[in-house]
Amino acid sequence: MTSSDHDNPLVSVIVTTRNEERNIGNCLKSIHLQTYKPIEIIVVDNNSTDKTREIALGFTDVVVDKGPERSAQRNHGLCDIASGKYAMFIDADMVLTGQLISACVEKMEDSITVALHIDEKILGSNWLSKVRRFERSFYSGTVIDGVRFFRRESFCVLGGFDEDLPAGPEDWDLDKRFKKIGPIELLQSKCLNRNWTMESFINAKGVLHEEAFAGIYHNEDQQSLIHYLKKKIYYAPSVQKYVEKWGKCDPDIRQQTGIYFRYISVFTQQGQWKRLIARPILSISMIALRVIVGVLYLMRRKKI
Repeated sequence: MTSSDHDNPLVSVIVTTRNEERNIGNCLKSIHLQTYKPIEIIVVDNNSTDKTREIALGFTDVVVDKGPERSAQRNHGLCDIASGKYAMFIDADMVLTGQLISACVEKMEDSITVALHIDEKILGSNWLSKVRRFERSFYSGTVIDGVRFFRRESFCVLGGFDEDLPAGPEDWDLDKRFKKIGPIELLQSKCLNRNWTMESFINAKGVLHEEAFAGIYHNEDQQSLIHYLKKKIYYAPSVQKYVEKWGKCDPDIRQQTGIYFRYISVFTQQGQWKRLIARPILSISMIALRVIVGVLYLMRRKKI
């Protein structure tokens, strides 16, 4: 953007945390390194018992406690504390590329878009990270994705995150409510992140940073398969509430929870099937992981 910092609208970035001393430093550093100004950083912690709060205070004075789940944390930060025209929420294990917020503001200022999906790449060099990175690359801009950048006032008018859906589908629910007030787009940007000081960190996590990539790196390098599956099982009750809220015949619900879209269509539409053929081992591993998650979800739902 070419206007002065004084003329640029304030952007509020809310980071939710709980015992994230391993990740919070890199997350907040990536916000400080944004080419866009002004930005306010708000960390909403959930009673961490490690050094999360101490590390966060090295980057921002606004570190508060709120629980019990991330929906309540995000709502508190976005509607009770933040003052920006625009806002975004991220997790502590995420890293923003250098010109991401600049690209988001430019897009929102020049269009009628009410919210943005942002491309995301999973970091990590182990098997699970590679499979998750491949899988996530099919989801950007689809109903499996969720808004991350928006006009803060619109978010608050919509009521923020539904705190009855505390973990899992709350992003999908917010996405659906934003769709009711205007168009949502996937950020398409070719920002050049030259001399970005976090490039070596990204490369060390198994991903070659591309200068033209404007998006989010999600650090799942330390996540085990057991932890990942436990998290999916934990989400199951909220998914059921989400389906009941909108109705199983809702077109988005049918895609988000339906076998055909989640296991076939999302991976084959618009010529994506070519990528499956080009990476057969990754493709087989991805489908196997999706099947395991699906079976565990059905077992958990039956138990509920």
